[in-house]
Amino acid sequence: MSATSPHTWVLPAVVDASPLPQLPLPLALRTLLLRRGLSEEDVAELITPQELPDACGHFPDLEAAVERICRACEQGEALAVCGDYDADGMTSTALLLRALIPLGAKAEPAIPSRMEEGYGLNPAMVDRLHGQGIRLLVTVDNGVAAVEALQRARTLSMDVIVTDHHSIPEPRPWMTALLHPATTPEASPYRGLAGVGLAYVLASSVAERLGRMDAIQVARDLFCIGTVADMAPLTGANRRWLLEGLTTLHRSRCEGVVALQRLAGLGETPLTAEDIGFQLAPRINAVGRLGDPVLVVDLLTESDPGKTMALARRCDDLNRQRRDLCDAIEAEATALVESDAEGLIPPFLLLAQSHWHHGVIGIVAARLMERYHRPVALLAGDGEGLLRASARAPQGFAVDKALTTCADLLERFGGHPAAGGFTVKASQVHALHDRLNQLTQPWLDQEGAGRPVRPEACLKLNEINWDLWAALETLTPHGVGHPAPLFWSRGCQVADWRTLNGGHLAVTLQQGTHQRRAVAWRCSPLTPMPERVDVAYELKLNVWRGERRLQLELKSIREHTDTVRLSCGERSYLASRKLGDDNAVTFGLTNAGGDHLDASITKDQTVSCKDQRASHSRIQTLLEEAALALGLRA
Repeated sequence: MSATSPHTWVLPAVVDASPLPQLPLPLALRTLLLRRGLSEEDVAELITPQELPDACGHFPDLEAAVERICRACEQGEALAVCGDYDADGMTSTALLLRALIPLGAKAEPAIPSRMEEGYGLNPAMVDRLHGQGIRLLVTVDNGVAAVEALQRARTLSMDVIVTDHHSIPEPRPWMTALLHPATTPEASPYRGLAGVGLAYVLASSVAERLGRMDAIQVARDLFCIGTVADMAPLTGANRRWLLEGLTTLHRSRCEGVVALQRLAGLGETPLTAEDIGFQLAPRINAVGRLGDPVLVVDLLTESDPGKTMALARRCDDLNRQRRDLCDAIEAEATALVESDAEGLIPPFLLLAQSHWHHGVIGIVAARLMERYHRPVALLAGDGEGLLRASARAPQGFAVDKALTTCADLLERFGGHPAAGGFTVKASQVHALHDRLNQLTQPWLDQEGAGRPVRPEACLKLNEINWDLWAALETLTPHGVGHPAPLFWSRGCQVADWRTLNGGHLAVTLQQGTHQRRAVAWRCSPLTPMPERVDVAYELKLNVWRGERRLQLELKSIREHTDTVRLSCGERSYLASRKLGDDNAVTFGLTNAGGDHLDASITKDQTVSCKDQRASHSRIQTLLEEAALALGLRA
């Protein structure tokens, strides 16, 4: 990597944090939250979510679903919980099984094989379950678009309760009852629920109706794992339940969860959303990608500690296999890209190898998207002249719209703006790639080749302390809809740096007498490494052998320059910092004609300039932006 950053830095807008005076937070955090468009009320809701309204008043079909399942529980009826093979679907399945069996239902899991059956409820499953005497199906994390399977169930006089958060097709297929976030009122706190959240609503409502809340004593634990694993937005009901659940998850009564925590090396302290996302969820997801998803359901419903540890170890083994497969496919895919004789990377990166594993190509596609900052699709052989693909795209490029435009070239497809999947005949791959390139080039021209990094607030290294960390902790958990803050620091000296095993980078940064350790995962050093750099990072807690320290997790590193170029329309300016004292820092602004202005900024972020030209609002705004770009304000 050269000394030029592969990222395009997009600095935030200048804001006045005074509209959030009552928040007991450092200036940088108040500024960041204001830039996100949050009011004091919004921040208060993040920190302490309000009580949730009655779910029956928000889900039109919930009453009918509860009535039907209660009847099955009271009569000891056989029913099937039809799940999906990702972490959301598997935890949802286990949640309902653990809730409904103690309530009297003869519930059993029915999850399709990723490799043999594909996603979701299908007619063959319906026929098989009907043949076993089952007349009630409850889907979790799938089913809303299973038109043929739903119609088959109707023909066989089976009841189907669908709980799903994927797009509802038009016209809406027949089903006995539907629990779906899109059926709730516009501002409902239940709008962001994933499949496991809907299963939690259903199980809680049934248990409450039957007066058996003891039946859902581990449901909240499974909700937490499935919600974080599925990257559901951490707002509304998700946030309230997750905040409550994280306080006790480390003491779960689910033996399978306890076994996973032990294998992950998690201690006796309360878990975080990151612990779930990086330690527990991968061990669950790996099973759906490479093995039989019933393994996870067995793990999360088994009560014998010895058996659960054995099952957890099998999950752990599959996760190691998943990592090895991903690394091997990524290395092969990267070699294919960089072997191009002309060194050209197409706008839409499409790579195909028949031997790649369907279960992990989506993970690798996401890695390549991050590396090359463009949409990526990886294709693997699917037999009979077909290839099956997983696609990922950066923010701003809609995968679902692109695939819809290519529908005439595809056998099947689906997805959402950030990710999708499709099946294509091998004979159509070249034509498909040409069309995807044509669709992508205008977006790439506008976006630029550099990966955008958007820091939200500037910090000096001496401002990174335990008080800041404590304030940051009040805003957790972070995730979709409420991401971890991305800070930046300017003009840091590189006191030391070294590469780590696995292609990672460790850097010691210094400003004055203050040093901080920083790490960059899957990142090569700048060549040559500059003496001073600007860094964008998330703040993390690193615990090693009982010692706690704050660490910068770098997202971008670039060579520092003393001057910063600013643009205002067609005009450009150079901003530079001058000497300052404890009360104010002086900086200058020079236009293309050599005209110069001096200004200063105080500790309370007030920018002042004695030159009469600064009374013009445009010049004042430019001075504010110069102070921000020079790292003189949050």
